Amino acid sequence: MKFAKYSVACAALAAATALTLPVATFGRTPELQVPDFSHLRARASETIDVNVGGFLLAIARAVTKNERETDPNLRVLDDIKSVKVRSYKFDSDDGYSKADVDAVRNQLKGPEWNSMVTIHKRDAKEDVDVFICVEDNKTCGLAVIATQPREFTVVSIVGDIDIDKLADLEGQFHIPKVSEDPET
Repeated sequence: MKFAKYSVACAALAAATALTLPVATFGRTPELQVPDFSHLRARASETIDVNVGGFLLAIARAVTKNERETDPNLRVLDDIKSVKVRSYKFDSDDGYSKADVDAVRNQLKGPEWNSMVTIHKRDAKEDVDVFICVEDNKTCGLAVIATQPREFTVVSIVGDIDIDKLADLEGQFHIPKVSEDPET
């Protein structure tokens, strides 16, 4: 009897392992594992925490169906699977640590992620990094890390992303403005 239980357990373990093998060979998911950052939330004077995916995006697509025909900004929802935004504003400098930023940045060092834009303003102590995840010549993920002495923002978008459509959203929906304004 012990042998039968042992065999079933081994078979179940082998089956589970076999099921995970194809996933590992097709590459990692572009979705960032955004840390909890509860310690930042406790210190921040303003917090934005957005988690939209699956069912909520389906509702958003249904609700905006008519508007998407006339508003190109809403068409970006068509192939998006998830959106995460974490943004924290602090009353004083250094409300977050380099380790907080590195907890996100280190996930973007894999071969599937490519740095697309890096902006560094030394005097203003501002940094913006934009990364894209490309698989099979298709953009499937986008990540933005924006830091200032009193602000820290992370944006993660997963799905079939049309970069031209996404550029139209810059500066809206708490997505940091990356391009330089010609008037400044």
